[in-house]
Amino acid sequence: MIYASIEDIWKRKGTDISDTDYVTALLEDAAIIIDAYNRNATDEAKKLVSCNMVIRTLGSREEGVPIGTTQTTTTAMVYSQTWTNANGSGELYLTKLDKKILGVGNRIGYFNPYSDLMQEEEAND
Repeated sequence: MIYASIEDIWKRKGTDISDTDYVTALLEDAAIIIDAYNRNATDEAKKLVSCNMVIRTLGSREEGVPIGTTQTTTTAMVYSQTWTNANGSGELYLTKLDKKILGVGNRIGYFNPYSDLMQEEEAND
């Protein structure tokens, strides 16, 4: 199951997407990652995060300097070009914002295995 369409990606990216099979595969993979974090997120949240993930991956695949580049070096005589990526190099990943949109941001909590037992005892009293 995918949460966004190729048309959704096109609307947000604003350029032609020539390899639709590749984008469809990315959308399928993004859906698996999203479900691993929060299967119960809203459809709108899943669609937005799917688009964000796929556009980041497509951006890192384009020629030139990829999205997320923090440092570049170019020399002229003996041609050399290097860049350093701030984030991934073409893989799908969730940012902190993506996780918040899905409802699984940085939460600190605990679980008490005895809380259900205590509630049952209180109900029986």
